[in-house]
Amino acid sequence: MSCDFLALAQPGVQKLSPYVPGKPVDELARELNLDPAGIVKLASNENPLGPSPRVLEAIRNELAELTRYPDGNGFVLKQQLAQHYALQIDQITLGNGSNDILELVARAYLAPGLNAVFSAHAFAVYPIATQAVGAQGKVVPARDHGHDLDAMLAAIDENTRVVFIANPNNPTGTWFDAEALERFLARVPEAVLVVLDEAYIEYAEGGELPDGLEFLAAHPNLLVSRTFSKAYGLAALRVGYAVSSAQIADVLNRVRQPFNVNSLAMAAACAALGDTEYLAASRAANAAGMRQLEAAFAELGLRWIPSKGNFIAVDFGRDAAPINHALLQEGVIVRPVAGYGMPTFLRVSIGTEAENARFIEALHKVLAQ
Repeated sequence: MSCDFLALAQPGVQKLSPYVPGKPVDELARELNLDPAGIVKLASNENPLGPSPRVLEAIRNELAELTRYPDGNGFVLKQQLAQHYALQIDQITLGNGSNDILELVARAYLAPGLNAVFSAHAFAVYPIATQAVGAQGKVVPARDHGHDLDAMLAAIDENTRVVFIANPNNPTGTWFDAEALERFLARVPEAVLVVLDEAYIEYAEGGELPDGLEFLAAHPNLLVSRTFSKAYGLAALRVGYAVSSAQIADVLNRVRQPFNVNSLAMAAACAALGDTEYLAASRAANAAGMRQLEAAFAELGLRWIPSKGNFIAVDFGRDAAPINHALLQEGVIVRPVAGYGMPTFLRVSIGTEAENARFIEALHKVLAQ
């Protein structure tokens, strides 16, 4: 090929590295000639309970309409979200997962010469979405592996249009309380859009974490992003949503792809939203699994970052890449996070009790070698 198409790409894209997801089970099975049934995947923060029966029924009922385009406005799902959270329908933007919401924000509000502020050790899509539209990403050093909100405020300048914050944060699991969030929002310039990523908010019990939706009325520059991929167990269907002022939602809908959420995903999300028993079971399994892994790490003398998500980052005090490689040989997939500036850590998703035990057994074996 005589033409260098990388060189023709816009500069921000040239500097990007593709997002690397957790290794699929089938891929590891092929690479190491392992039985897929014996592999445990704890790499992608997926719900280990399997889909809700109510979700499966909703999908079956929708199958006869596969020849039809989905409702491009997502009216039924928006209506149910509005009723569930006491919102107005025109405040809601649907996305192909919450990743899509982040991309829509970047396309609508960022451009060359502008910047977005986000924390070190934050979700990889923030810099990807920012750089892809030619904007600058301003990375603020973390404090105790979490967001330093005061430093993030100080990083905002006249060219800042977006601030990405996550509560709890991925991959660290760190969080901030309602007082910290209110203090931050009160000081952000009104022309700067604050994207509060709450992908894991449903795992919080009681008042552990602030509910971003409660801050919308007082802060018109706030957008709250959520997903059905985690606690609701719909990762494969890719359905997320944003809640914001009606004006911001209108802007996002101007750049949103038509039919960005498919019919099966919307039907499943509607069923999942009302399935309080499944959500409670997800929370309970997550809490039990978190205690199981923390106890194992304590027994092994390892440090970890306390987490409010459905994952935990454990510190081995040395390069974690060989440990990750050895775990793969044992048929256990976890997530290396060196790309997040945490080379001594591995992030472990919470699985079922049996999956967690399998990981713990493999970890004991690997560390003893």
